[in-house]
Order: sequence, then structure tokens, then C-alpha cells
Amino acid sequence: MNVLIIGSGGRECTFAWKLAQSKKTKNLFIAPGNAGTSKYGTNLDIDTNNFGKIKEAVLAKKIDLVLVGPEDPLVNGLHDFFLSDAVIKHIPVIGPQKWGAQLEGSKEFAKEFMMRNQIPTARYQSFTKANLEQGFVFLETLQPPFVLKADGLAAGKGVLILNDLEKAKQELKEMLAHAKFGRASAKVVIEEFLDGIEMSSFVLTDGENYVVLPSAKDYKRIGEGDKGLNTGGMGAVSPVSFADSTFMKKVEERIIKPTIQGLKKEGIPYVGFVFIGLIKVNEEPYVIEYNVRMGDPETEAVIPRIKSDFLDLLIAASQKRLNEVSMETDPRTAVTVMAVSGGYPEAYEKGKEIHGLEVIEDSMVFHAGTAVKNGKTVTHGGRVIALTSLGNTMQEAIEKTYRNMGKICFDKMYYRKDIGSDL
Repeated sequence: MNVLIIGSGGRECTFAWKLAQSKKTKNLFIAPGNAGTSKYGTNLDIDTNNFGKIKEAVLAKKIDLVLVGPEDPLVNGLHDFFLSDAVIKHIPVIGPQKWGAQLEGSKEFAKEFMMRNQIPTARYQSFTKANLEQGFVFLETLQPPFVLKADGLAAGKGVLILNDLEKAKQELKEMLAHAKFGRASAKVVIEEFLDGIEMSSFVLTDGENYVVLPSAKDYKRIGEGDKGLNTGGMGAVSPVSFADSTFMKKVEERIIKPTIQGLKKEGIPYVGFVFIGLIKVNEEPYVIEYNVRMGDPETEAVIPRIKSDFLDLLIAASQKRLNEVSMETDPRTAVTVMAVSGGYPEAYEKGKEIHGLEVIEDSMVFHAGTAVKNGKTVTHGGRVIALTSLGNTMQEAIEKTYRNMGKICFDKMYYRKDIGSDL
């Protein structure tokens, strides 16, 4: 099969690495890809939201299956674009249509879906600029910390958790009245804070059946000890030690099954991944949020633990027969650490040459924000390189990853040194 991956980050590099191992993969293309994806297939210089160019590539390269990595093209209707075009509508797309993609594209849509389907989540209300004062009143009914979420897509940075009521009111005003996160914060969801430990659960569904992928925990804050600004993710571990079989059974019965059944019951067509952001509160699971794609950097920890042919799973999903396939998982622990550009998640420089990648041993290198310039691999984003190692124990995986991270360098490179240590 000829496969096209849409996206340019660490998630897409991991997909490319995995799909390149399948005997069923004939030719692999990544649009636009990065310096790392070019090792596994052919990069195509196409923006992820340029649907016309994607169609041209699909026809020119005789693509048999499209795997969409990021949320943006899904929320913007890439899958719908395929279905509405007689020439390409027969080509399967892994990633939900626009309606289902609202689970990530609108926090309010997701909350209302959870309420309708009795899926455990935090108490909430939504507000716009028109009822800002009512937002202030609702904040006064909550105990700190206060959770403010931009309703739309804000590249993982639209969530604020604040301890001070006056500061929360000020930030709510910034989001609604002064468009702090642009159009994404034209509506804001305020919800009660749930105190617990967070993790991610991943499901691949064909709209009827589903397969539960390995669980993971990611580390969002820039600083060690989970301090500082939110990022797109500084590292991840899989599996999650505190999510034992009893807890995961609750997750499946109370959250995963009602989610897939809810989509079906409401007539929302859905082929692709459901990423469920969970929090464990007193042994009980609650949903913090849905995403409609695999997480990044969780993908870099989860996919290396899938021993089965990944393309087989994607084909089964596209043919509504996930009930016929089984998935084998590596019992070892995966630990992923992300190297980022100095200054990230705020202003940072690009184009710094990356040294040491060729001497990495016993770890997988997944490129995130990289490019090739004058024959050299250089930084091209905030999150630059993810290193993943497998170990019989978490400690073994942690040691391997950090030993290899010490071999990589680029100007102003930074990485957290405590990934996995809390577990």
C-alpha cells in the first residue's frame, strides 16, 4: 500500500518509523514531514491545511490510505473534503470528520457530549463576552484553583489554572474581552478543579468497535517538578504505574464504552483515534478532555510498545472490522524525553545545528521540530527531538534515555531531567 501521513512533528515521525516496518507498506509519504521522517519515506512540501495540494499528491502518488496526525486539518474538515470529492472519496482517511472532531475543536461540545452520555467529568459552565459578569459570579461559587479553558484550538496552551480569584477574573476578561487566545477564547469553559493524578488513554475506533492502545502519562510544564509554563509536552512514560487493571477496567466501562456508544447513538461518524485525558481522583476516573488524534509526546512512548503491525490496525479501522484484530503489546516500559529550543514555550530561535544524533545507541530518535539546511540537521521548532528507550523497569528506561540525551547538543538546548521520577 502507498500511505500518506499528514503532519510534521514527533508524532508523525513515530508513525513513519512504525509504518515503515510493515510488510504491507509499499511507499510512504509524509506531508510536510521533518528531517527525521525523510529516513522512512518521502517528504512532500505541503501545508497540512492545503486540502487541494493534498488531493493532488494523493492522486499523483496513488495513495491507498491517509493517516492524519494533527488536530487542525481534522477540525477544518479534511476528512469531509475527501468524502465530498468523487475522485478521492474511496480513499480511507484515519481521523474523524468535522462533526466528531469538535470533541477537540470545542471544549463546550465535548462537555455537553459527556453530560448527555453520563461520562464522569468536572462541573462546568460556558461563557462569552456577552455574559462575562455571569462568569465572574460562577467563579465565586468555586473553590480555588480555578480552571479556565479556551473553547477552541489554542495549540495546547489555552488552559489556565489559577489559585487567586481576582487573577482568575482578570484572565477570564483577557480571554473573552481582549481575545487572549484569539478566536479560540471567544468562548471560555470554566470548570471545577479536580485534584488527582493525570494520565492519557488512547483508543482506535472504526465507529463501531475499538482497540485500547497502551496508556501513558505526559509532562506538560516546562520546569522540573511540574513548574512553569505549559508546553506541548516535555516527555512521557508508558505504561502508567498507578493505572492498574482494576482502574483501567473502570476507565473502559465508564468512559471508553460510553464514548464510542455515544458517538454511534448520536450518529456521529468516527474513524480514528480518541485521546482521553484522564484524572484519577480517589481511585475513580474522570475525563479532563478529549483529543481527536494521538498525543505528542505520548505517541513516542505508546507506539514503540505496540508489537503488532500498525498498518493492519489502521486498515481494519478503515474497513470497520477492528473487532477481528488483536493487538500485541510489549510489556516493557517506554520513557520519552523531549529536547527543546532555549526560550520555549515563549520566543525561541530556529536554525541551530544539531550534533550527536549519529551516536545514539539503544534509544529511538524521533524528530519533532527539525529541518535539513545545507545538508545539516537543524532546529525548526520549539520541541526539537524526542528520545525514547524501552526497559524492563522504568528506571532502566529512564537511565538509557538520559544517557543518550547527554550525547545530543545544539545551541541553548534544554530538557527536563525528572521525567518519570514522580512514578
